[in-house]
Parts: sequence; C-alpha cells; structure tokens
Amino acid sequence: MLEKILRATEKFIPKSIYRFFQPVYHFLLAIAGALIYRFPSRRLIVVGITGTKGKSSTAEILNRIFEGAGYKTALSGTIRFKIGDKSRPNLYKMSMPGRMFVQKFLREAVDAGCTHAVIEMTSEGAKQLRHYFINLDALVVTNISPEHIESHGSYENYVEAKLSIARSLKPNGIKNIPGAKKNVLILNTDDKEYTRFSSINAPQIFYSLRDAEPYSLRKEGNTSENVTLSFKGDTIHSPLRGTFNIYNILAAATAANYFGITTSTIVRALESFDGIKGRVEKVHLDGQDFDVIVDYAHTADSLEKFYQAFSHQRKICVLGSTGGGRDQWKRPEMGKIAEKYCDQIILTNEDPYDEDPIKIINEVKAGISTKPCTILIDRRKAIAHALSLAHKNDAVLITGKGTDPYIMTANGSKIPWSDVDVAKEELTKVLATR
Repeated sequence: MLEKILRATEKFIPKSIYRFFQPVYHFLLAIAGALIYRFPSRRLIVVGITGTKGKSSTAEILNRIFEGAGYKTALSGTIRFKIGDKSRPNLYKMSMPGRMFVQKFLREAVDAGCTHAVIEMTSEGAKQLRHYFINLDALVVTNISPEHIESHGSYENYVEAKLSIARSLKPNGIKNIPGAKKNVLILNTDDKEYTRFSSINAPQIFYSLRDAEPYSLRKEGNTSENVTLSFKGDTIHSPLRGTFNIYNILAAATAANYFGITTSTIVRALESFDGIKGRVEKVHLDGQDFDVIVDYAHTADSLEKFYQAFSHQRKICVLGSTGGGRDQWKRPEMGKIAEKYCDQIILTNEDPYDEDPIKIINEVKAGISTKPCTILIDRRKAIAHALSLAHKNDAVLITGKGTDPYIMTANGSKIPWSDVDVAKEELTKVLATR
C-alpha cells in the first residue's frame, strides 16, 4: 500500500524534492519494520551474503551446511524463502524484498524456532536502506564487478552501496544468544575490490582460491566436470561445476567454520549437496545423450565463467540477451563472450520491460560477427531450436533467467515462465523424434 501511494505521489512532486525526501521515507519504513516485528535479528545468528555474483549459490550452500550441523535455519534469497522445513519460491523478482518483508520474515523465523538465518543483501536493497536494523553476525562479500550502473548512476555508487552494508557491522557487537561471536566481515582476497572492504573497521577473515589447493575440475565419463577441492586439510568432492563454485563453496565453508562447524561436518554437507535450482541446473530425461543446463548468468563475467565450465563440449547457447532498462553497456559484451565460447548461438527474449526486445537483441548481436547466430524472439521456440541442434555429448546452455518465474514485459505485465519446465517439455518432443 505504501509503495502504491509513493508511486502515485511521485507524479505530482518535483523530482528534486522527491529525491531529497526518499532517504527519509526509506529510513522510516526500515525503523517501522524493526519496531513492529520487535527487532527479530537480535534473536538469531544472521549471516548476510552480498556481492555481484554467487550470492544465491553461497547462501544455499551455507544453509545446507548449517542444516547439516543440526541447526534449524531460515533462508531469504533470489531463489526462495525458507523457514525450517517450509520453503516457497521467491516470486517478487527482487533478491532482497522491502523492509517490512525482511523484518517480518525474521520474526517468523524466530517464532518457528530457527537459530540461524542466511539473507542475500543487494545494492538495490542497500540504496533503499533495507539492511538497516538487521543485526548481522557476519557478512560474506563474494566479489564485486560492474552491475546496475544505470540504477546507481555510476560504478562507484554501486560499490558504495555494497560498502554501506559492510559498514553496518558493529565492530564490537556480540549477541547474548548461543553460538554468537563477534561480528565478522568475510572477504575474497582474489577480488579486485577486496582492499576497499578490508579498510572497514570490523573483524575480518579471508578466503581465496589458494585455500582450495589442490583443487581440480575432475572429469567423469565424457563430459561431466565436478569440483574437488581442499578445505582446512580435508578433501571435498562436490557435484557442483566450475571454478566459480569453488569460490562459492569456500565462502560458505569459511563462514560456517567461523561459527564453530567442524570441517568433517562441512565436508559431509557439501558432498550430499546435489545442486541449486536455476544455477547450473541440469535438465535430464531418459534417452538423452547430451547436456541441457539452465543458469542465471546475467553479467559478462558470470556468463564467461559459466561457459568455461563446459570447455570440453560443443556448446549450443540460448543467450537470454539482457533485461530492459538497465546495464545497456553490457549487451555487446555478452554477445562477444557468446561468440568466443559458443558453437551455435540463439538470441532470444528475456525481460524487456518497456524496451523493444528486438532492439535489445540487436545490441547483443552487435558483439557477434563470425559464429552462427539465430534470432528467435519467442523464448520457447529458441529453446526448442537449440535442443533440435544437439548431438551426443553436446551441451545446450540456457542462460539469463534461472528460476525467474516471469518474463517481464511492458507496463509491468508479466508472463509466467520457467526455463526448466519449458526445456523439459521441448526436450520430450525432441527425444520423441529420435
């Protein structure tokens, strides 16, 4: 209701005045939510996960480790909202929903008897002060690279939004609850922005790819590459794929270990972890002799790392272009990466919002000059066409949406959608003809 009132009044208020009062509005909502729900984060061990890439995977992995240690957990993120044994998909198209939602979610977690909560925290959420009055016990920073530039006005503003979350840690804070420790900042020292976060006045612990040595992307059979890594002297064999997932595992394992979870418990939890919905998610039916993978990859860097995880296979790539109204600079970059790694490229619709989807796709195509490229605006037809081109041991890679439940179109309209479900439906038809 408050958001509707805000949108209605925005039309009649000069932009300069509107922008001036926005922080006050967001602060009032943040404090109101905390007061109404009685500061629930004070009753939980709360770990925030922020960064450009890997937030959802790291959050899901950490949640699994906490569960493996016997804790009752809550999880709020891009993919789902979970309290104890109850889980529901996130249908908001926001990784970190509004202030009242987060505080209400944490209160429900406390009332359900949860002891640990994992929350994805975003730059957009920080810009609207959604992290205020959430008492973090730890903040994991996965990595920082350009994203949401139009929304924040500059890359510097984007990084500053992330830094504001880290600054919310209380250097000497400790809760009077079992398992609580001093608030800590957990940083990836391989990231180029690491030093900016390490200058913040808070206890810090670090991780890097060196901590996983010896590590490998081990091959199983002809195509499957899963990761093996070391952590605190123990070896982990994970069904997850790609170097990026080694980083996600390290981030989650480092956080869990800080809260006293043993390496043997971490190893058991990770080796039984079979994957994350919409994140390198495998679609497989009987009779299928090629890989079909759905992934959220929506930045140039994440797309490249995703493609690199399938380096031994012929790749047929359904590139979901990029969403309308934001990060237009990256469109040709996404095309260049697809050209570098893919053998066949199908460009299609993703979330155009109020932009012309053909215009978006043509801007992606500007980065492609030599590889076979087909434009199919209908996303279902694009997926079906990619599957029809696949041969034994190929990889059909469908990117851009992951678990996103809608295709967002003009005037706020949305079309219910699931890349995984559509891929299964079209794969059934393809296999029936072979």
